[in-house]
Amino acid sequence: NLTELIEFVLLGFADMPHLQWFLFGLFLIIYIIILMSNGTIFLIMIMDPALQSPMYFFLANFSFLEICYVSATLPRMLMNLGTQRRRISLAACATQMCFVFMFAITECLLLAVMAYDRYVAICNPLHYPLVMNHRVCIQLVTGSWIIGIPVMTMQTYQIFSLPFCGSNQINHFFCDVFPILKLACGDTFVIEMLIYIVAVLFAVVPFLLILGSYSKIISIILKLPSATNRAKAFSTCSSHLMVVVLFFGSGSIAYLRPNTRHSEGTDKVLSLFYTVLTPMFNPIIYSLRNKEVVMVLRKLLCK
Repeated sequence: NLTELIEFVLLGFADMPHLQWFLFGLFLIIYIIILMSNGTIFLIMIMDPALQSPMYFFLANFSFLEICYVSATLPRMLMNLGTQRRRISLAACATQMCFVFMFAITECLLLAVMAYDRYVAICNPLHYPLVMNHRVCIQLVTGSWIIGIPVMTMQTYQIFSLPFCGSNQINHFFCDVFPILKLACGDTFVIEMLIYIVAVLFAVVPFLLILGSYSKIISIILKLPSATNRAKAFSTCSSHLMVVVLFFGSGSIAYLRPNTRHSEGTDKVLSLFYTVLTPMFNPIIYSLRNKEVVMVLRKLLCK
């Protein structure tokens, strides 16, 4: 006698009705800032001859990724806040989930690639042009973008093959995996284990590779005789480290803790960190701390 669901309701911030228009305005401003700041960085790094090193090639890809990542969640959230129509079809929900986690996997891998780039630049500077040649950079970026596609397509298919019945309300602002699984009628144990395996492979392993790279980098930097050289070497890595801590910190707390400890309110706050706030802070972290990028921006503004 169970009726299979054909759509969900994204509750989002429905528990704060008096703040709906404030939140709409706030997230609209944030979305515009993300598009403009990341878009500007992407364009200047692609077009300016002074920023054609592998590091800036990876940064350009990272900025473009942030635009894609935030566009998978924020437009739907803004529409729900503005119209108060929170319904979303199963197909649209599955598509959103697939893209959100495909871009998340790409971000994890791209951050690991950027750490490897810094490792080669600081630990093997003489071999850097040979190791990080244009072909290798293209291969690393292409791999980061496409590896997550078959993984998340298959996992999304498995999740949405489950029967959904009873409540259709998702207490989240996007189609996140654990709130969706709570609405499934079948046994979700196997799928949850597969989710944790994917999280370990594409989040924990890249994070460990980043830690390994930076342990080597820091040991080399500390051996440099000049304090000026040490400061310069640290400055090229500090921006990347701050982004790693922001993204992996909030993401790991959200997805790698036991399912029994998942609080819906906490999940929403953590999700805002890695889907909205991190893409907004990344251009500030990378641009304002990078003298070459600041100089190029000043040149453009003076024109």
